[in-house]
Amino acid sequence: MLEITGEEKKELLEIARESVESRLRGTQTRFMPGTGSLAARCGAFVTLSIGRNLRGCIGRISATTALAETVRIMAAAAAFEDSRFPPVSPGEWPSISIEISVLTPLSACPDPGTVEVGRHGLYIVRGFQSGVLLPQVPVEWGWDRVAFLKQVCRKACLPEEAWQSPATELYTFEAIVFGEKD
Repeated sequence: MLEITGEEKKELLEIARESVESRLRGTQTRFMPGTGSLAARCGAFVTLSIGRNLRGCIGRISATTALAETVRIMAAAAAFEDSRFPPVSPGEWPSISIEISVLTPLSACPDPGTVEVGRHGLYIVRGFQSGVLLPQVPVEWGWDRVAFLKQVCRKACLPEEAWQSPATELYTFEAIVFGEKD
């Protein structure tokens, strides 16, 4: 798994915050490409919260850009493009905290019994439908493995038992999760 230092985590959080703030101000982001782990090409999600309430979450499971660039893009997307929420307003921005999940590559999961709550995230695909849940989600909601599998199906707009079908592809991944609350 990719190693990310404390300083790199801090830098990624600063990149995410600056990305949203610059869009709120209507200015360009003063982005500098990262080095070390920040230059790695891997998936990442940016989650925005107010207190314990989700305010936006968007990411990429894999990336063709450097981690620092992926975080910059996903932070703005979480703030302004998550269709579940209105765009973040300047008034609420100071109350928002940021969490970043840096993902490992996907691994096919032929046996759902091997899914470990709190360790694995899930990505499910059947036809044109897909859904993803990060590893921290079932822990936050107190789900067991079966509830986690059912919920990723719901996220993909599939029947809750779709994870048991041979027509469904299931993948796991892990994540390095850190945020401003840490």
